[in-house]
Amino acid sequence: MVNCAVIMGRLVANPELRVTRNSGVSVTSITVAVDRKFSGEDKQADFIDVIAWRGTAEFICKYFRKGSMIAIQGYIQTRMYEDKNGKKRKAVEIVADNVSFCGGKNSEMENTADSMPAPAYSASDDDNDYREIPDDDLPF
Repeated sequence: MVNCAVIMGRLVANPELRVTRNSGVSVTSITVAVDRKFSGEDKQADFIDVIAWRGTAEFICKYFRKGSMIAIQGYIQTRMYEDKNGKKRKAVEIVADNVSFCGGKNSEMENTADSMPAPAYSASDDDNDYREIPDDDLPF
């Protein structure tokens, strides 16, 4: 069985970083507008809900803003919840594993100190121990 989703589109709002009450884990929920293939002159878009956890959530909130082009790889999750009126609802969303920049540099970011961020973030990056390699040790 395979459950893999890949989308590329624009954020419809600024992402907001939240932290879970009990465990203190970072999380953000975003919506991405993804253009649909179209025929004729009318463009159509799908608005896809995405949830990101831990470092992926922090990366999104640090480097992306409303209108930013974003590429997301993850998996589709469905969950049931009860709305404020007590009615059972079903949510379908993508859980982001990997997030990447795409498109040109956003003019909004040109004036920030973080204007040249890392090209991508992977949830597996949280598990790696990095060490700096001196230039003398590089083979090129």
